[in-house]
Amino acid sequence: MDWLALSPEEMEAMRLSLRVASIATLASLPPGLLVALLLARGHFPGKALLNGLLHLPLVLPPVVTGYLLLVSFGRRGWAGAFLAEHLGLVFSFRWTGAVLAAAVMAFPLLVRAIRLSIEAVDRRLEAAASTLGAPPLAVFATVTLPLVLPGIVAGMILCFAKSMGEFGATITFVSSIPGETQTLPSAIYAFTQVPGGEEGAMRLTLISVAISMGALLASELLAARIARRLSPA
Repeated sequence: MDWLALSPEEMEAMRLSLRVASIATLASLPPGLLVALLLARGHFPGKALLNGLLHLPLVLPPVVTGYLLLVSFGRRGWAGAFLAEHLGLVFSFRWTGAVLAAAVMAFPLLVRAIRLSIEAVDRRLEAAASTLGAPPLAVFATVTLPLVLPGIVAGMILCFAKSMGEFGATITFVSSIPGETQTLPSAIYAFTQVPGGEEGAMRLTLISVAISMGALLASELLAARIARRLSPA
């Protein structure tokens, strides 16, 4: 079983992937909840366009998304130059760029899960709370939010799993720099490009499969547990 032992570089790739996926998921949650609520309840011109733009990363080749991030958030990009100059925030060829790429690619999955959960809420429950004098914000916090919690949890875990597996946009935007931007997928790809790298690629593949399956199973279990707690006795 010695071949299962991870080298320091492989451990670093795993830690970086977990770090990138965790930050991408947490950073995506507030705007994801807002966009999901807007799409589920809002009525405004351009709603279909917003929905299309939201899902664009899912249908575009990941390399295209990565290139668009590079020209926008690179050091000479319109957004990247501003952020680097005024906030000292650099994305291109940094781990922060890997977070941005993962968040962009996983954001549609997060929003979709939350949106479907919001659309399934019985509006009569919210109306009943309003008739009792609760303001809209209180209705959302005490009635709507608890009811959509299973969808939020499911969306976050799907976002995390997608971020863990993101490759095309990440390697285009931030390359594959060991210790800085080399996540599990890019490390696996690097192993496949060198003679004798099959064992390293298999080790990291097994880790990726285990983490992804664990995230999906956790999503189902947590959503079911929350649903049981929220269901009437």
